[in-house]
Amino acid sequence: MPDVLVLYYSRYGAVKEMARWVAHGVERVPGMSARVRTVPRVSTVCEAVEPDVPETGAPYCTLADLEQCCGLALGSPTRFGNMAAALKYFWDGTAELWLRGALAGKPAAVFTSTASLHGGQETTLVSMMLPLLHHGMLILGLPYTDVALMQTKTGGSPYGATHLAESVASERPVDETEKQLCIALGKRLAETARKLAG
Repeated sequence: MPDVLVLYYSRYGAVKEMARWVAHGVERVPGMSARVRTVPRVSTVCEAVEPDVPETGAPYCTLADLEQCCGLALGSPTRFGNMAAALKYFWDGTAELWLRGALAGKPAAVFTSTASLHGGQETTLVSMMLPLLHHGMLILGLPYTDVALMQTKTGGSPYGATHLAESVASERPVDETEKQLCIALGKRLAETARKLAG
């Protein structure tokens, strides 16, 4: 069975950590595995400044990674209530897949981290859903039947997993409830992908 793609962009490490927990959730489903990928930073400099292969961490995502996956978890830090430019830039280059309907019918879920409690977590999640909906993907959230969603005092939303990092200077780690929600999101996505694959 194809992998569930966990695709993220992370500047300070919180979204990267969330991606790891989402991947753990995917791999709790028998027969399912996670493929973790990232995207390079965007630069205001006209020439390429990022290496073709990242020096550390997850490899960069390719269109083939998207086409071959059976489901997608997409993560970004919050940038003024929107997904980060690097992730938006990546999605702007997926028209080839859109023209062929290559992602249509595949399940997808989203996750984010932000510095403030009311810093646009839910609008960021919705901004990430928009290109996925245009690609014909099936959007999954977190149901309130997941007890952690009712207990969280920091991150968590029915639209997807979230994390409250507080500030860059004192990066708050992903807490136990936020980890549970990331795992639940990955598990739900993998279970749905397996069912859809028949």
